[in-house]
Amino acid sequence: MLAETTTAQIAQTITAAAQVGAEQMNKYAQMGLAIVKKYGPGLIFAIIIFIVGTWIAKGIRKGLRKVLMRGNINKALSNFLVNIIYYILYILILLMALGKLGVQTTSFVAILGALGFAVGFALKDSLSHFAAGVMILFFKPFTLGDYVDAGGSAGTVDEIGIFNSKFRTPDNKIVIVPNGSIIGGNITNYSLEITRRIDIITGIAYGADLKKAKEVLAKLMEDEQRVLKDPAPFVGVNELADSSVNFVMKMWVQGADYWDLFYEMREKIKLAFDENGIEIPFPNITIHTEK
Repeated sequence: MLAETTTAQIAQTITAAAQVGAEQMNKYAQMGLAIVKKYGPGLIFAIIIFIVGTWIAKGIRKGLRKVLMRGNINKALSNFLVNIIYYILYILILLMALGKLGVQTTSFVAILGALGFAVGFALKDSLSHFAAGVMILFFKPFTLGDYVDAGGSAGTVDEIGIFNSKFRTPDNKIVIVPNGSIIGGNITNYSLEITRRIDIITGIAYGADLKKAKEVLAKLMEDEQRVLKDPAPFVGVNELADSSVNFVMKMWVQGADYWDLFYEMREKIKLAFDENGIEIPFPNITIHTEK
């Protein structure tokens, strides 16, 4: 009898536990069903927005990269711009998806704005150089191989980067110049035009033959094949200085011939003056004393 009683109690206990378990499962099932009814459509829309939005963002990134490549935009700059635009789109897509789930995105936007402001303030100098680099690459005041004077340095443009540019000096030194310094000052591009004008000033003594000296200088330019005939070369008295009469010679040449002729012509002037007995005076100081 005792065994039968114990077995009956156990059966009752199991039955009661099963009923409680069934009630709990039913409760959880109803809760789950309520959650699905409440959040299910939003979750589906959020997933669709995320998947479709990501696909569109990748397509925009691919198309924008092709457009920039066709426009001969610097590769480093184009990659940087494409990635920036892609990640901005990605963040917007993520915020839209979270919004469909009922998440308040206002706080996220505020946090992102504050973070962007902090990063921008910390990197304001770098960002200014970046903006200047973008302007250089788009407006092209100079290109690779040009000889320029910009940002306090002069040389041949060896590289145009996003944040700085590299100039190679005539004695083969590399000068790295921040792009902000380049855009913030004057830019002199000596290679932009095909031709350039050489101006040389030379002096003769007051006792020298003025007309003969002028003829000698004119003939030097006339005989030099690298001096262009149009515009015509010019020579004339530029200044009556303290101890010399100064002539100015103006001659147009091809840009590639500028420096060679600039130095060679000075040598030719000295030799021609020596051959024709024309004196190039030294500076003189006359001191008068009282006896």
